[in-house]
Amino acid sequence: MFMGQYQHSLDEKNRLIIPAKFRNELGSNFIITRGLENCLYVYDQKNWNLIVDKLNTLPFTKKDARIFIRSFFSTATECELDKQGRVNIASHLITHAKLNKECVIIGANDRLEIWDKQAWEEFLNTNAQKLEDIAENLFMEVDL
Repeated sequence: MFMGQYQHSLDEKNRLIIPAKFRNELGSNFIITRGLENCLYVYDQKNWNLIVDKLNTLPFTKKDARIFIRSFFSTATECELDKQGRVNIASHLITHAKLNKECVIIGANDRLEIWDKQAWEEFLNTNAQKLEDIAENLFMEVDL
């Protein structure tokens, strides 16, 4: 499980340090793809394969399924870390997530997410007041 939040800077060659805590869990090869809400999703091979299996069950006759699959897979990039624990992020992914120099890498259970620092702060501020209602709605019928 990925959890926690770390800040690192994107260098002039579009490389970003992946926090040491996450490196072992990611493994030697992992996938970065376009995420929702203008961030990037980072999956280890195991979780990527689970997502692929789920997406393979979607009917190709449904337009929404085709649109999502095209968007998700066409931007996916197989990556590996260099000796300093950095990953080179493809320019089309940087553009999608509107990444500037300062980035935030968060653990989100089965994946990492990479956010532009300012966008992450805006996301938190926008959703802070809604969090109690969201939690109540999501867990209304679940015993914790």
